[in-house]
Amino acid sequence: MTPRRRENFRRLLKPRHIAFIGGRYAIIAINEARRRGFDGEMFAVNPTRTDLVGVACVASIEDLPVAPDAVYLAIPADNVVDALRSLAVIDAGGVVCFSAGFKEAGNTQKEKDLVDATGDMALIGPNCYGIINYIDNSALWSFEHGGWSPGYGAAIITQSGMFSSDITMSQRSLPLAYMVSAGNQAVLGPEDFLEFFADDPAVRAIGLHLEGLQNISKFELAALKALSKGKPVVVLKTGSSTIGSELTVSHTGSLSGSAELYEAFFQRIGIISVSNPSQLLETLKLLCIVGAPKGKRVAGFTCSGGGATMLADHAEKIDLVFPVVDPKQENDLSALLPDIATVSNPLDYTTPIWGQAEMTYPVFAKAISAIEADTAVLVQDYPAAGIDNSKVFYRADAIAFAEATTEKGLPAIICATLPENMDLETRQLLIEKGVAPMQGIHETLNAIQDSANWKQARAHILSEKPEYLLRAVPSSEKRVLPESDGKEWLKSNGFNVPEGKIVSAQQLGEAAIAVGYPVALKMISPRLAHKTEAGAVVLNLKDENSLNLAAAKMKSDVTAYDARAVSELFLIEAMSPKPLAELIINIRQDPQFGAALVLGSGGILVELLADSTTLLLPTRPVEIIRALKSLRVGRLLEGFRGRPAADIAKVAAEIYKLSITYQENIKTIAEIEINPLFVYRAEVSAIDVLIQVPNEK
Repeated sequence: MTPRRRENFRRLLKPRHIAFIGGRYAIIAINEARRRGFDGEMFAVNPTRTDLVGVACVASIEDLPVAPDAVYLAIPADNVVDALRSLAVIDAGGVVCFSAGFKEAGNTQKEKDLVDATGDMALIGPNCYGIINYIDNSALWSFEHGGWSPGYGAAIITQSGMFSSDITMSQRSLPLAYMVSAGNQAVLGPEDFLEFFADDPAVRAIGLHLEGLQNISKFELAALKALSKGKPVVVLKTGSSTIGSELTVSHTGSLSGSAELYEAFFQRIGIISVSNPSQLLETLKLLCIVGAPKGKRVAGFTCSGGGATMLADHAEKIDLVFPVVDPKQENDLSALLPDIATVSNPLDYTTPIWGQAEMTYPVFAKAISAIEADTAVLVQDYPAAGIDNSKVFYRADAIAFAEATTEKGLPAIICATLPENMDLETRQLLIEKGVAPMQGIHETLNAIQDSANWKQARAHILSEKPEYLLRAVPSSEKRVLPESDGKEWLKSNGFNVPEGKIVSAQQLGEAAIAVGYPVALKMISPRLAHKTEAGAVVLNLKDENSLNLAAAKMKSDVTAYDARAVSELFLIEAMSPKPLAELIINIRQDPQFGAALVLGSGGILVELLADSTTLLLPTRPVEIIRALKSLRVGRLLEGFRGRPAADIAKVAAEIYKLSITYQENIKTIAEIEINPLFVYRAEVSAIDVLIQVPNEK
């Protein structure tokens, strides 16, 4: 945002006065402003009415008594541009444009005219629900809304109006600071709101629902600003993007498409990515109420063996840890528990002391001091209304738990096994006590894990200060280099490839003797990107007779696959020793995210295992090491079951060198894929390579 537009957005967010322009929907918006408690001035513009639900009307924008800080605009699309021009002339602050019928309806020129007419005003929309300020009690909103704020909370930005409305109606007691329905994002997009809310002290976390991003570089800067300010950002990315690379030749299309690139982007800039709406809200709730735990160690409490097992089972799947009770304090804790209880973590403190705070408080306090934990979780499912005589006992334990954790300074969570089993009154009480009322065991543990990961990632990113993403190079037609040319390029840039020779069919025997049996035989043709499928590669040939037979059969097989691919040129290579592991390495351009590096299990297992991870460039050796260790094949690299281990730092250094070489040649090399890359103890070798270059016109 420009400084002028930023100031106008502030006026829109915290208006002294609001002008409502329109009829039916303007009436709804007036009622929603009143519902929110807005106590500033309100004006209405409608040439055919004297008032809108008690707000006096003027006939035109020019008749408004002041330049309004905020405008709610709900008129036919054909009249919007003229209205915006008039508002800009009188120096209005910002506009929520509810009107539809622009880019989303195919009217791109009309939306361009809208942008031009907006000038320096801050405009949300068009085709949006609007904005709600829960801190200062103002709303420019198109339908009935809910939500509440204790004076702090999450700022949420969505690209779906209905979803934003659903969030305000959710029965989860998520503290809210602001809600923005962004609509078409013609003027202001998620990156603008993210950058602005990162500065707001009332905002403890930021939630985003994204279908796509229009400006990656601006979003990157805004996200890193939020990270530096300690404001966690949680994203729910939905929708299948059509932007991605044209992955028709390499294997990478099955490993890293648009979704993987977004995930790589979020990881790079310290954003928590979640997969469903409930997880979005629960993670934001945890972050807003108790903050991110400093680690993944959890102290768990239940009054049910089943609850303890559920905690332990899911925690193990997502690498949360329940540390053992300090043996020196085990007897003291045991003395506070009934005979039927077993000292453990998670701890089932059992029903004989349930609901008796004078007995459960000492248990909570002693267990918390005996367990080295970063957060504490108590599982409680509250009774339904009408059959809730036992609620007082649940509350007694909850308050005892809150007091014990507060004294220890430990972030505290009470979670219901089933999301609906925690009523509004209880949720509000827990928040007052500084406890996060979480709904769903899996959602709770996932939120702890993601928040702890965010804290760790933030430390890495801020200390290591990664470079900004490379700008995408404009795409063009591409052609595949023969494998021999690709390997020559690698060799000339200092990368290991098997010893080999390019020869005709008549020279096969001589070449094989020169490189040494056993050998690999490959047909060289620009139409043979995937040799295995075409029968254009045969391995481990041990003598001249088998070599000649293989060459004859290869010609027949390739003819059947694609007669135009048949060639008289062959690559004879020395067979490489068996590696410790096989990797696939791919570096390519994406028109949205720039250069991307894909690492994964290689060889014939590429599609079968789909074991891969994506990094955006530029990257660093330390990030490549982390990425390699995150793969399933990473266990082989580290020496699985006593097998020799590779020097992962050296492997990462070679991959890093390849990424740098690619960056230096980015205008002449479109894509590099090595599959497999053989990994040995202290070196690597590119066994097969596919390089694509821009097609010269």
